[in-house]
Amino acid sequence: MAITMSEPLVLRDRHWAVEDLAELPTDDGNRYEIIDGVLVVSGAPRMRHQRAVGRLYRLLDDACRSGLEVFIAPFGVVLRFDTMIMPDVLVARVADLTEGELPAPPMLAVEVLSPGSRIIDLEMKFKRFERAGTPSYWVVDPNEDPKKARLIAWDLDDHGVYQRVADVEGTDAFAAALPYPVRVVPADLVR
Repeated sequence: MAITMSEPLVLRDRHWAVEDLAELPTDDGNRYEIIDGVLVVSGAPRMRHQRAVGRLYRLLDDACRSGLEVFIAPFGVVLRFDTMIMPDVLVARVADLTEGELPAPPMLAVEVLSPGSRIIDLEMKFKRFERAGTPSYWVVDPNEDPKKARLIAWDLDDHGVYQRVADVEGTDAFAAALPYPVRVVPADLVR
């Protein structure tokens, strides 16, 4: 089944579990995620998306502190028997990692928006990472015009609720404190 990034497939036909992923193809170029029992199938990302992912990975990896590690998708975050998400970029505690997955909330999960992923990234994944206690969640919009590229960041407050800590566009910088200090300029991610 060929899926394009502009039209991810969301299957609610049954309650999917992480173990059901073994039944699905692994070599068709699609990304398979399960969020609270809902199967989400996304196609291969486009150039601008991959450019933003790669540049953000380099920024985060260069600033990474001891005891943490940065990964790019596909690397699964298993939060429950019915939830396995592959953020575009994630920062995890080394102590939480297994060879095949992260069976704990990451310190940071980042999604780079694609035309069809907005609702999934800004609602489904946002709520799931918040409920799991992921300290920081970022969304990057790699707009065609670098001046309009955007990064929105949320950190958990003391009550376990995400609070927006940044909404920057173009050449404006976000000076992140979590999971460690790093400066991100949205336009630099897509140029």
